[in-house]
Amino acid sequence: MKTWLHSWRAAVRIARRDAWRAKGRSSLVLAMIALPILGVSAADLTIRSAELSVPERLERSIGTADAAFRDAGFGGAPLLQTPQGDNAVPEKDDDNTPWPSGTTDPGKVIPADSRWITDTVGGAKLTTVHGLLQTDVRELKADDPIAKGITTLLDGRYPKKADEVIATSAFLERSGLSIGSTVSARNFDRPYRIVGSYELPDTLTTAQITALPGAFLAPYAKAAEKAGAPGPGAATTYLVQRAGGFTWNTVKEINTKGVLVVSRAVLLDPPADSEVPFYQRSGWGDYRSSDGADAMLLASVATVVGLAMLEICLLAGPAFAVGARRSRRQLGLVGANGGSRSHIRAIVLSGGLVIGVSAAVVGTVLALILTLALQPLLEDYLGQRFGAFDVRPLELLGIALLAVLTGLLAAVVPAVTASRQTVLASLTGRRGVRSTSRVLPVLGLIALLLGAAIALYGSVVTDQFVIVAGGSAIAELGVVAMTPALVGLFGRTGRWLPLSPRLALRDAVRNRGRTAPAVAAVLAAVAGTVAVATYTSSSDAQYRAEYTASLPHGAVSFFQMEEGGRDVRAVADAVQRYVSVDTRADVSRVAVGKPGCSAWGEGPGCGRYEVMVPPANVCPMWAPTTDGSDPSLKYTPEQRRTMLRDDWRCKQDEGGGVYVDGGLLVGDARLLKVLGIDAPGAVEALAAGKAVTFQKPLVAKDGTIGIKQITDPKAAEKASMENKPAPGKVVSVPAHLVTSDTKTYGLQVLMTPATAKAAGLGTAPVGAYFSTDRLPDTEQRQKLDAELASIGAGVDLVIEEGYVSDDSIFLLALTVFAGLVTIGAAGIATGLAQADAEADLKTLAAVGAPPRVRRTLSGFQCGVVAAMGVVLGSVAGLLPAVGLRLTEERERIRFHEQTVAEGWGGDLTPPYVPIVVPWETLAALLVAVPLGAALLAALVTRSKGAVARRAAT
Repeated sequence: MKTWLHSWRAAVRIARRDAWRAKGRSSLVLAMIALPILGVSAADLTIRSAELSVPERLERSIGTADAAFRDAGFGGAPLLQTPQGDNAVPEKDDDNTPWPSGTTDPGKVIPADSRWITDTVGGAKLTTVHGLLQTDVRELKADDPIAKGITTLLDGRYPKKADEVIATSAFLERSGLSIGSTVSARNFDRPYRIVGSYELPDTLTTAQITALPGAFLAPYAKAAEKAGAPGPGAATTYLVQRAGGFTWNTVKEINTKGVLVVSRAVLLDPPADSEVPFYQRSGWGDYRSSDGADAMLLASVATVVGLAMLEICLLAGPAFAVGARRSRRQLGLVGANGGSRSHIRAIVLSGGLVIGVSAAVVGTVLALILTLALQPLLEDYLGQRFGAFDVRPLELLGIALLAVLTGLLAAVVPAVTASRQTVLASLTGRRGVRSTSRVLPVLGLIALLLGAAIALYGSVVTDQFVIVAGGSAIAELGVVAMTPALVGLFGRTGRWLPLSPRLALRDAVRNRGRTAPAVAAVLAAVAGTVAVATYTSSSDAQYRAEYTASLPHGAVSFFQMEEGGRDVRAVADAVQRYVSVDTRADVSRVAVGKPGCSAWGEGPGCGRYEVMVPPANVCPMWAPTTDGSDPSLKYTPEQRRTMLRDDWRCKQDEGGGVYVDGGLLVGDARLLKVLGIDAPGAVEALAAGKAVTFQKPLVAKDGTIGIKQITDPKAAEKASMENKPAPGKVVSVPAHLVTSDTKTYGLQVLMTPATAKAAGLGTAPVGAYFSTDRLPDTEQRQKLDAELASIGAGVDLVIEEGYVSDDSIFLLALTVFAGLVTIGAAGIATGLAQADAEADLKTLAAVGAPPRVRRTLSGFQCGVVAAMGVVLGSVAGLLPAVGLRLTEERERIRFHEQTVAEGWGGDLTPPYVPIVVPWETLAALLVAVPLGAALLAALVTRSKGAVARRAAT
């Protein structure tokens, strides 16, 4: 034991001395190992610090209160809840009856010996320097001790009067206001002075103002109702303090009165699952995350870590090998003085140990420093403040041990190779005749064939993504194992190359122990990039084929569904100012009730309408039944397929960009022009006072369409639950049916304002359509967005640009990443080649080779490694992508066939799942990356090198 310890101490001292002497090579390997450790350690520190403890979460949500009481919306009916208070169901859950609904007052169930405050949150459009901004409005006595921790005051003071508010820094930044400014709401002219700024620790980007309880939301709701505008939609939470807190039994008792409770005591000491009735309810027991999901996450993390270690070992291994060869005289002296092969292995392994420990220390220390320094930036990026700076020594130690293990693994093969050198060969510097192993390529070929077979089996037989991915990984490892033999095959092409590339290729083949790992590292990076790029390009082609345009290319539309369309004209004028408009078509909707109602008929005095389908035109599968059962179940799958294919009543409507009920718009012939609808007789029918419809089931036998005006939405909802017709007045409008196969972009019925007026239908502006000469550029879009923000209207603006892929930037990023890894790996291999072949370069200089030969040779050495890795990686990367796409295709086809066989599918067209090879990405990798690597290596290489003296014998 003592001898073993002393020998390793000596080996470590020798390795430390060698690492210090070869500072360049040591720094390179240290950086390769330390960078991943830095990233993983920083990520661990960031995640742990951002992951709040239970007390920290409670402080930010309920302050110092012992519990938060909320109305569950079940009208006071007893309920069951989770211990966290994030979900609840009625205690009586009958599948045949709807859930209870309504409101209840949580304040009535607060124990008498408690102290409480209210926390109410709503919303309003507030005036700003730029116009209007949709903002959260909170009513909370923020300086009360119960509310401590919910808000963080940054500047100024808390409000003390009813006309004072504080605002988040995000609101002040977006609105252009500051402390001392006044703010008011739309339809509510009362001014409020901003007396302070604050932030919400959990949501730094939220635009919010806070007033005293009862100072804003209640009077604003009255003003909005008077103006016919939507109210603030406020919700109130009661923050309660009580001696002894609220136990789980107390929470369940309060649940019987229809109130949801978030208890500090319960969250700090949660009950067992068996004591939670919510988890016993059928269908809700799996509400929490499953162990399978956690296992999948751990498997993904392990895979990423394993691949990272493989990359580092492949790149760092040759560096240790070159270091061992450059120290072969020293290692030979160890053998000449009685050292065994184990001593030589220990010296080389100690090099990996020294570098690994140094990388672990450097990476961990830098991670601590950078995380602390960048914490404010990280908090702003994540949008929330961290909790306590959470350093978990065991996790950091585990990450650091990965660095040590990586260094040791990278030095294993060089250590074994160095120990096999004879003392004579080490002292004389002769390498001897070396042959590559024939076992490794055979094993690699077996792994390649086995992995390809597994991937093929997974994609064709089982349709399991995991099997395809596992088989592809085995195949790629097989290619990595075959790399030395493949490098030898590449060497046979050297006979057709000029001098410099032939020398570079010959050097790469003769030193496969140095070249093969670098090629394998490039192969792995490129294979992953090609796989993802192929899968992404194929998916992008599929999405492009499935894309449904909401408007003709270049057309623009918008809708305002709220406040009776009061801002429609202003928005339409803004669009016309900033967009090159050819034709403008203003449209309205049918309005039921008083002016100012939204399109959904919400609020007192507001109603809605329905476009009726005559009973004779209703598809038999969708016809209502008296008992409320599903009518489609009365038919066999074959009958359902036949009806979907042949019965015109069962044809499904096409999607589009019309957001009003029944696709009914009130406009004129200009709308047809904008949408490109050139249907015979449509314009004449509009002029004759008829409604133009594109849906045959809507037209009755007498050539009219029916529109039902529903003035009591609640009665209509009750009738719908009882499977009865909604009560309302039906008006008939003469109709013209367009039978041609015309794309209508969701428009089903169009009538003129005169026709609607003649039928006794009220209308309200809802939006406009525009045809354009050209698409607006970025500057025009920004100006239009600013104008719409100043108007403050809640509009849904659509500019039809056709299918726009979001993957182009992603593919570019992948290509750049693969290029950087490739150039880095090739550069490392080139640097090692220069260090290893310094004697050959000096010999070239001695025999009169021009200076540029050194630079040219260096460039071709780097280019050769990059080219070999890119070619092999491109071929290896296609296998997993093709396998995954075949799996996805079979899965979609099977689902489609099952849906069609059962008669439920409306679309009988088989799914389109293409396989597209990203030729642009492959071209960039195959041509640009090796060329760039060669040029970069040539530029950074010195042309001249000193002629060495003859070595002493």
